[in-house]
Amino acid sequence: MGDLANCPRCNALFMKGAATVCPACVKKEEADFQTVYAFIRKKVNRTATVDDIVRETGVPEKQIRKFVKQKRLHPAHFPNLTYGCEKCGRSIREGRICEGCNQSIQTGLQREERNKEFSERIKETKKDYGRTYYSLDN
Repeated sequence: MGDLANCPRCNALFMKGAATVCPACVKKEEADFQTVYAFIRKKVNRTATVDDIVRETGVPEKQIRKFVKQKRLHPAHFPNLTYGCEKCGRSIREGRICEGCNQSIQTGLQREERNKEFSERIKETKKDYGRTYYSLDN
């Protein structure tokens, strides 16, 4: 069973389940999708950018990018449709993060791995210091 929640679009109460918005807003989103899809399905509009679609259909940019992110509108068929990287906001066509952010994360992970290996080597050498005993003859 779903949880009781407020709709993020209209603030109405609804049972949250598979849909993240209330039934009325689901219908509105579907109508927006049909409007956008009908617009870009025309051959002359296939290369339209998100800004062009917003201007011609009146559907908010955020909603159009959500359709692209959900793969309801495929960038392979419509080359100028993009959505924002989840880390920096740069326009991307697939995945969750852009190549620059991906590279940054990989570099950080590699650096962390090197630091971990270095810390383990330091611990091993310090262990050896504690095992040596010296005696003094007077």
